[in-house]
Amino acid sequence: MSSDNNNIIISPTSRDADSSSTTTTTATSSDNLSPFPSPAAAPVALSWPPDGKLNLEWIQHIMSALDWSSRNLPPSAFPSVFSVPVFDALVLTASKILHKEPNCLQIETLDSDSTVVVVGDLHGQLHDLLFLLKDAGFPAQNRIFVFNGDYVDRGAWGLETFLLLLAWKVFMPHRVYLLRGNHESKYCTSVYGFEKEVMTKYGDKGKHVYRKCLGCFEGLPLASIIAGRVYTAHGGLFRSIPGTPSKRSKGKKNRRISLNPEPNSLCLGSLEELSKARRSVLDPPWEGLNLIPGDVLWSDPSMSPGLSPNKERANHKIT
Repeated sequence: MSSDNNNIIISPTSRDADSSSTTTTTATSSDNLSPFPSPAAAPVALSWPPDGKLNLEWIQHIMSALDWSSRNLPPSAFPSVFSVPVFDALVLTASKILHKEPNCLQIETLDSDSTVVVVGDLHGQLHDLLFLLKDAGFPAQNRIFVFNGDYVDRGAWGLETFLLLLAWKVFMPHRVYLLRGNHESKYCTSVYGFEKEVMTKYGDKGKHVYRKCLGCFEGLPLASIIAGRVYTAHGGLFRSIPGTPSKRSKGKKNRRISLNPEPNSLCLGSLEELSKARRSVLDPPWEGLNLIPGDVLWSDPSMSPGLSPNKERANHKIT
């Protein structure tokens, strides 16, 4: 999709159906084409910069190290490359940035030469991400990346994929944007493989690492609007909140919520409602006063206009 003044590139990735069956990870064509020549010997283990500031050299080091370890080390040896202290520092720094961002990001391009690359589901395919960064070019002043969620589960390198994206976010917070997908939740990660992956890689520190990842997931924004005209979200649009506070006597004690939906309660929500939604929940609900995050993450497209019940997911979908 493009406009007269800006370029928006949509990376062709699929929206999985999240069916009850388990998907087996298979190698992709880019797995054999490493964009970063792997060193013959093991790369130096990553260390966090003393001043906490990342630079391009550090980013290239992490890319090379993750690529090498994914091809040469068993999963249980991953801490020898990416230690828990480095993990903690990166996730803490990234989380502080993410939690300050609004639910819906307003992404403005600088000039007519600016490009916005929108990337869909990665699902632990580290080598696809590395290839994409080489093919599209690294984030830069005139090249913005919007990653549309589902970084983990299904693929074998969900942790590496997520950590690399967090590193880019810390290095270039206004050129790399990370949105939340439905798999960035406690439910999906416990069912589709990410929790098991983390436990395998970090052993007795696995629970700590997994909890930190879940906390970081809660801070991921829900949607973005690019150049004032393109709305992006992992799932789609969302319903309006079906209820308003009833008029009661003053004081929080007597304040109640009255749910009085209209006869047709499936009404499209507003950007103002999206901005006020509470996204810091591990598993966003599909009903109630905080249904918007769940809709944004789980809604599916439909061939029919308007909102309709989503029988497959037990929530709603919209076109």
